[in-house]
Amino acid sequence: MSSHEDIRFSPAEMARYDRHIILPDFGLAAQQKLKASRVLVVGSGGLGSPLLLYLAAAGVGVIGIVDFDEVDDSNLQRQVIFGKNDVGHSKALAAKTRLESLNPYIDIRVHHTRLRSDNALDILLDYDVVADGTDNFPTRYLVNDACVLLDKPNVYASVYQFEGQVSVFNHLNDKGERGPNYRDLYPVPPAPGLVPSCAEGGVLGVLPGIIGSMQALEVIKIVSGAGEPLSGRLVIFDALGFKTRSFNIQRRDDNPLNGKNPTITELIDYELFCGLKSHATEKAIKEISARELYDLQQSGEQFQLIDVREPHEYEASNLGGELIPLANISAHADRLSKDVKVVLHCRSGARSAQAIRELEEKFGFENLYNLTGGILAGMRDEE
Repeated sequence: MSSHEDIRFSPAEMARYDRHIILPDFGLAAQQKLKASRVLVVGSGGLGSPLLLYLAAAGVGVIGIVDFDEVDDSNLQRQVIFGKNDVGHSKALAAKTRLESLNPYIDIRVHHTRLRSDNALDILLDYDVVADGTDNFPTRYLVNDACVLLDKPNVYASVYQFEGQVSVFNHLNDKGERGPNYRDLYPVPPAPGLVPSCAEGGVLGVLPGIIGSMQALEVIKIVSGAGEPLSGRLVIFDALGFKTRSFNIQRRDDNPLNGKNPTITELIDYELFCGLKSHATEKAIKEISARELYDLQQSGEQFQLIDVREPHEYEASNLGGELIPLANISAHADRLSKDVKVVLHCRSGARSAQAIRELEEKFGFENLYNLTGGILAGMRDEE
């Protein structure tokens, strides 16, 4: 962060931030620190929406947004930074427009890209604090490792169904000591498919608003120096019972990043680490586009269409395929033909790709095709 003593406010800014400046334990100096700070938010979805809105409203001087996705109508149940007119547009750019309308005195920077091992260090380097609003394990480990390698604090949160988690990782305390990081809490990722995503298991729409606001609070505390950051503690919030539990986190000697014998000195292949692929040179999955599927249906050629989503998703909308949830795909492999094309799909293509990998490796299928973009692409094509 640049020196906050040099930060000046216009009369309009002084009026805007008046409720901060008059706070006894905050004041003008903390507001200057906010304006001098640079915060990167990874993901502008359910968690990123309230996080971005409150950081912008609070007056964080530079806010970076990393997101490669587009706004979908199903996002609007919880991603409150977007409106109906944003559907189909870049999330990062739509968020930038919304934040600029909220606070014209700050700088919003867009990184319209997927955060990867080959670009993460360059993107994170220019920021003081990173807030992780992602919903998948490879990116969480990537953000964590990049923050540790660059000595950046990482404000973490996650949500699922009715429960949320918040913590602060890699925070530098007054003694010059770094607090625990994500690998101290979760040394290894869960087995693929063991923990469903929000798209698979659902999430109460208001929950990301609550947890994302807690993230914003922790960012503001770190930047301003007010209060005590949530370093070394994990808070779990149960929305239905309105209960919170807090657990202490200790640094582990066997942490491969900063334990006694570090083995990770650069960013790795996080999809491989999380078990989402078996090796870097694995055979590519055959794919079929929504248009090609339509042409196949019209041609009269015999084929199978398999839906690997959950029953409740199938009941809400489907393409007329046969339902075999991902968890049961191996047990029902005998229901898939080896003599005709078999097209598998899920919501976006990720679960069906996993099902194809499993079927090819265990049973030697060579006639499986993944519907590119899943049911979302299929439904868009119908429109």
